[in-house]
Amino acid sequence: MEYDLSSLQTLICGGATLNEELADHVKLRIPNLIGIRQGYGLSETFVAISCIGIKTKPGSVGTVVKGTYCKVVDLATSKSLGPNETGELYLKSLQTMKGYIGNDAATKEAFDPEGWLRTGDLGYYDEDEFFFIVDRIKEVIKYRALQVPPAELEALLLSHPKIADAGVTGIPNEADGEHPIAFVVKKPNEEITEQEIKDYIANLVIDIKRLRGG
Repeated sequence: MEYDLSSLQTLICGGATLNEELADHVKLRIPNLIGIRQGYGLSETFVAISCIGIKTKPGSVGTVVKGTYCKVVDLATSKSLGPNETGELYLKSLQTMKGYIGNDAATKEAFDPEGWLRTGDLGYYDEDEFFFIVDRIKEVIKYRALQVPPAELEALLLSHPKIADAGVTGIPNEADGEHPIAFVVKKPNEEITEQEIKDYIANLVIDIKRLRGG
């Protein structure tokens, strides 16, 4: 390693979801790490609204900070969901913005009638009230009206020993709406075919999440 990181004990990650495989890889490269902490927040909330504390869970952005309220809402019915049910995260806090200056339409769209901020993020919480971010709603692939989060497929692709990097998006399909398609960077001196990649993912996911687009 080019730099001496022997004094580094904690890393804090934000801005995008950090999958468990990548976190484990970092810990292998920096064995003296005590832990990797994740946080979650938006520009509209100014500061983090959740953060990992002393207790951690792989893939979680932690529990909600004091003074902040968070709920998970069904995309179709707007009803509040329970533990381990995925929906859109809604927030309320003292640090949440009042609105977008000079853009009343965007402000109205950002808040529900009760004043909850719509984050635009898919997520869920578990029985211990640890929150997990799945993906951005705008990036979710719609397959036959069902939701396929690209981040989930990207994390699985990165777990393949021959793949260095990967991105997943949806391509239009007349019959199904959208099909997931992957863009992959191979590791140096490695060879892997498109069919091998598709088969690898097919063995790890349910049918609707297969890489039908390629």
